[in-house]
Amino acid sequence: MISIRRSQERGHADHGWLDSHHTFSFADYQDPRFMGFGPLRVINEDRVAPGQGFGTHGHRDMEIFSYVLAGALEHKDSMGNGSVIRPGDVQVMSAGTGIRHSEFNASRSEPVHFLQIWIIPDRENITPRYVQTHFPDAQKANCLRLIGSKSGRDGSVIIHQDVELYAGLLDEGAAVAHDFAPGRRGWLQVARGSAALQGHTLVAGDGAALSAEQHIEMSGLAAGSEILLFDLP
Repeated sequence: MISIRRSQERGHADHGWLDSHHTFSFADYQDPRFMGFGPLRVINEDRVAPGQGFGTHGHRDMEIFSYVLAGALEHKDSMGNGSVIRPGDVQVMSAGTGIRHSEFNASRSEPVHFLQIWIIPDRENITPRYVQTHFPDAQKANCLRLIGSKSGRDGSVIIHQDVELYAGLLDEGAAVAHDFAPGRRGWLQVARGSAALQGHTLVAGDGAALSAEQHIEMSGLAAGSEILLFDLP
């Protein structure tokens, strides 16, 4: 079964410096129908104005990803990490027993556009950690590149949950496919452009819950379309 979550149906918050769309319930946006999908808890599409950002705040017991689509995001945390995250980078922070961090637009002139993704870990009170890895566009071109997994195989970042996260950059007409093991489910998120999924047309911001689907096929409907696929327990 495929259930489409349209971009315009998401929660929305405009704070001036931050324009955010929430696929699932988050902060002041609460909808009991959309509290997450399995361990996938948050997909926020954020646009942050130049020189603005999220001041220092705390998290615990969550796997938190930043996936930058345009611009540059500056990260600092209580473990002493400081970095700038750009398109092609995948940053994951395991909050575990507790961590404090800040995220700011690293540019004084250009906005930053990114996805913030939260995954509930398979255990609590792990030691906090920070990892940032770059995946060149060539590795994601017209294929599904594994960028996150429990095992960390194929150079993917480790996720403390039985989740596989894939990214693809699709040309118009380019097709990719994925098989789910029995009992697994998935979530497809279109980050940019547009894609076809089993007869459905999805545009940027759209998502699709995939339940009891053993095999799915996706294709790009515009050059440079970018998708994220979560293979979930």
